[in-house]
Amino acid sequence: MIRMTNPAPISTVADPFRLDDLLRKIARSFYLTLKVLPAALREPIGLAYLLARAADTIADTALLAPDIRLRHLQALRANIHGGAGSIDIGAALFSNRQGNSAERELLLHLAPAIILLEKQTDRDRQGIRRVLDTLIQGMVIDLSTFPDEHSGQIGALQNGAELENYIYHVAGCVGEFWTHITEAHTPALSHWDHARQVQQGIRFGKALQLTNILRDLPRDLRIGRCYLPLEDLTRAGLTPQDLLNPAHALHARPLLQKWINTALEYYHDAEAYTLAIPRRCLRLRLAALWPILIGLHTLARLANSHDWLNPQRPVKVNRATVYRLLALSIPAAGSNILLQRWFATLHRDIRSRIA
Repeated sequence: MIRMTNPAPISTVADPFRLDDLLRKIARSFYLTLKVLPAALREPIGLAYLLARAADTIADTALLAPDIRLRHLQALRANIHGGAGSIDIGAALFSNRQGNSAERELLLHLAPAIILLEKQTDRDRQGIRRVLDTLIQGMVIDLSTFPDEHSGQIGALQNGAELENYIYHVAGCVGEFWTHITEAHTPALSHWDHARQVQQGIRFGKALQLTNILRDLPRDLRIGRCYLPLEDLTRAGLTPQDLLNPAHALHARPLLQKWINTALEYYHDAEAYTLAIPRRCLRLRLAALWPILIGLHTLARLANSHDWLNPQRPVKVNRATVYRLLALSIPAAGSNILLQRWFATLHRDIRSRIA
């Protein structure tokens, strides 16, 4: 029986830096997943998350020009590979421009975070560096592809291949990393078909990112980013600028249908990935199951929304629903049959709404 209270604390470097404290402030919903992970996985995965979040904060600091952000992203990448002795990423420059106090704190504690990275095992350290390299490259794609947030212009990915490449760099690679690191720390996964699990892990990450792209489309458009491919918009007789008008929601609905259906195909792999985790590894199963359930419920709300382009009415799963899903998942996670039925019901519901 899994115990959900008082998880073992993530280790600390030295006061005032505490990895667990920063994660609790920064990670929000991911912190729930982190808490349920087996103890051996919390530090390397939590550390990777914090360093990725620091890079993302740098990339999203719109008060600074894109070329400045690109330069400091590359400096952070060099610091991650060079250790604490070479840290010089202008943390104060970025931290002073954060409205979020937790993000300011994170940027000011990058040095001890990188010290902790150096203390990881060789395998974990290499895995963390590899996934951060790929994630930072995804941020570079953002900053290189799209106009400055204050330009009043909108850029778009050109085609489905560009979207596939992008969602691999910002999320699919996380599924790859997750697979490598959980295998390294979990003897019960020694039977896994490694190549298959890696590919399913990549598609797991893509499912979650594509869900985020569809959910956040109205907000992203207003900072000049359209992740829906231009070739799809052109076929539908639309431009990225047209999507700024919520009245075009019905006209653009075939695009929503197409990419929800694509996301559902990715979720099939995410579900197979979760079912391949032995039932006795209940914590690891729950850590995989929770984002799937939240993601599918998000897609259901998107499919049911006739105002999905309206930034004043964002689509999201409320906290009460999240906690209900977490509660229901604990008894269900130990049964493949129950999970398969649950997944099938959610897929049918979404497809009936999007038809």
